[in-house]
Amino acid sequence: MGIDGDAPVPPHRRFGEEGGRLSYGGYLRLPELLAQQRPESQAPDELLFITIHQVYELWFKLLLHELESARQAMFDGELWQARHLFKRVHAVERVMVEQVEVLETMTPQDFLAFRADLAPASGFQSVQFRELEFLSGLKDERYLSSFRNASDAELTRLGRRLAEPTLWDAYLTALSRRGLPVSDAEIMASLLAVARDRRSYDDLWQLAEDLLTHDETAALWRMRHVQMVERQIGTKSGTGGSTGAPYLRGRTQLHYFPLLWELRAWL
Repeated sequence: MGIDGDAPVPPHRRFGEEGGRLSYGGYLRLPELLAQQRPESQAPDELLFITIHQVYELWFKLLLHELESARQAMFDGELWQARHLFKRVHAVERVMVEQVEVLETMTPQDFLAFRADLAPASGFQSVQFRELEFLSGLKDERYLSSFRNASDAELTRLGRRLAEPTLWDAYLTALSRRGLPVSDAEIMASLLAVARDRRSYDDLWQLAEDLLTHDETAALWRMRHVQMVERQIGTKSGTGGSTGAPYLRGRTQLHYFPLLWELRAWL
């Protein structure tokens, strides 16, 4: 019997309301989550702006988790698991690209109504976005000096990302496990061997394609983002001090895995 005299709840009934041990709002911490949208102005569209960017940061958090797991799977030789995780990564990244359209429902006039209140805050200061770039292979320690308002914990995370292996390092380990040389002078020959003998190396080829899709989808997001910025503010400087759209457009040509793109010219 329960304390209140009722019969104990059978295990098979604990997933319903009878269990009463955890609520939807409690599990998701909804009161705390929904209290984090705090506009700095009275402009109606600032809530949209905050919500979209907070959602991006949640996606970044998930991507870091999944890419770390995919990297470890490659190091462990569990290529099937890495491929499974990359499918999830690609799905999230496609959502991120489409999410820009929601932000574009805000007109330039609507954005300018509160943009000045944001300075010097800027997406340029997103620690998690830089973590994603570092983890994927675009390591640049010069960015550390741009995070003047970052916490010690955030700077520590960025420093760790600079020092730790990248996704490419993990892929090279997977190649090496199969007896393929991975020195700078030999890596292209190994990539060609994989591409030309898919009967023997199809798992490595498909994993390389997963890496390339991650690279390509990230590039699509950068391009979609810069187009949105140009549509909103033209060539105005960014609130964080960057040149704005010109800076963003310059980064659309970057690749996480340049050798996988170069490989196409050798096939």
